[in-house]
Parts: sequence; structure tokens; C-alpha cells
Amino acid sequence: MKNIFVGNLNFGATEDAVRSMFEAYGTVERVNIITDRDTGQAKGFGFVEMSVAADADRAIAGLNGKELDGRALNVNEARPKPDRGFGGGQRNNNRW
Repeated sequence: MKNIFVGNLNFGATEDAVRSMFEAYGTVERVNIITDRDTGQAKGFGFVEMSVAADADRAIAGLNGKELDGRALNVNEARPKPDRGFGGGQRNNNRW
């Protein structure tokens, strides 16, 4: 399974439109367009999971720079999400 980052999406792009582009290269397991949790508005990027790594590599090579809804896509292998720890902020343990 390979996770692919898809950036510079038109804010009106649908998961179906993204899926159909990638299905030309192989089986797509999942498409997830990221939305703002407060407004529900798309953020302009998403992720595609493909089950066969070789198909995913071909999709990355073939779709990077391709246009969807008038915007050139930025397509590359997704990097793992950085570990952000468990707290909301830095604690100050100084006692006065």
C-alpha cells in the first residue's frame, strides 16, 4: 500500500474526479480530500492510497504537473505525519 499526496487541488475538486485520474494507473483503495473541520471547505490537498506500489509510482510520474480543473497538480509520495506529541503546548515546570 502506498500513500500519495495530491496538492494544488481546486477547492471544488471531488473525490470521484481524483479517483478517476488515478484509476488509469491501477487500483485505488481510498481517496481523501482534506477539509477544514470548522467550515467543511476543502483545503486544496488530499491523499490517494493505491494497493500496488509500482502502480502508485507510475501514477506519481504520470500525474505530477497534470491539470485538474485548471490547476497543475503537485503529486508525490506522502511523508509520514510528524509526531506532534500529546500535549497542547510546552509546559513550564519552573516553580517560583
